[in-house]
Amino acid sequence: MSQAVRFCTTRDGVRVAYAVTGAGPALVRAPHWLTHIEYDWRMPVRRHWIEAFSNGYRFVRFDPRGTGLSEREAPDVGVEGWVSDLEAVVDAAGLERFALLGPSQGGAVAIEYALRHPERVSHLVLIGAFARGKLKRDASQTEDALAQLKLVELGWGSDDPAYRQVFAAQMMPTGSPEAIASLTEMMRLSATPAMAVRIIRALYDIDVASSARAVRCPTLLLHSRGDRRVPHEEGLLLANLIPGARFVTLESINHLLPADDPAWPEFVARIRAFVPANAGPVGLSERERDVLEQLANGFDNAHIAARLGMTEKTVRNHLTRIFEKIGAHHRSEAIVRAREAGFGGREG
Repeated sequence: MSQAVRFCTTRDGVRVAYAVTGAGPALVRAPHWLTHIEYDWRMPVRRHWIEAFSNGYRFVRFDPRGTGLSEREAPDVGVEGWVSDLEAVVDAAGLERFALLGPSQGGAVAIEYALRHPERVSHLVLIGAFARGKLKRDASQTEDALAQLKLVELGWGSDDPAYRQVFAAQMMPTGSPEAIASLTEMMRLSATPAMAVRIIRALYDIDVASSARAVRCPTLLLHSRGDRRVPHEEGLLLANLIPGARFVTLESINHLLPADDPAWPEFVARIRAFVPANAGPVGLSERERDVLEQLANGFDNAHIAARLGMTEKTVRNHLTRIFEKIGAHHRSEAIVRAREAGFGGREG
């Protein structure tokens, strides 16, 4: 599996980085806290998410303004700005209709987008999401909220991960030492301390309760019973606001599910049952899928070889096996079958 990082520009002039993996019906990850599309490609606490949702889906993820590979000094950090980022990415990726995955505060952004563009969102999947930010739920938590902001301001960019481990422990209490170290490094790389403070302030003030009541697309909510970052009751409240929403409680204490969490298989199965995936051509190896992706984009054998770091003879051998597996008699027919299965359109 390979990813190509691309860039687009929002309506207010912010440069946003996005990546697309897999093939099949489009599944878009709404903008949420702690992303770096280049780093999370290889980090142990995110790689299994990418692999799961690139299998049978055309999975689109991006770094929202102020984070990762996107423009760091960005205006309008908050729900409005994040919706603008999402609008720019799906337009740049050429998506007409797609399922929207909203983890954590990405749920609020997904709700706002679905309300404004109902014709484009086929399914809404909200994970550990909430309608109300911390200070909207309980104003008495102001002192605690300010203390957390001070902690971020002092320690976010430090080489000493101790400050960031406070947040990592809330997000993934059962994470291995390797996973926690990876997550704290993601925090350091994802945003500057000043931007991290701006983002967290914006999270505290989220309130999409009225918008949630107006959502009409099929909606699935999944929430860990012991979530220490977003309380389980906030997920229940959100489910009660969205008409016809389905709510699933996961038996976990993790906000971000690691691969070894017993709830992970159920989590993936629930989403795949709710958002049908494309099985695609049966029996293709990962390398054959990479070759087929390049073929679907119209590249000749020489270009495919150069892009994938192999010889033209190896490409020809792969294509012979691919043609047999997908029942194509010639190159043009293989391209048509590949595009019908969701390959192509991401590079070239």
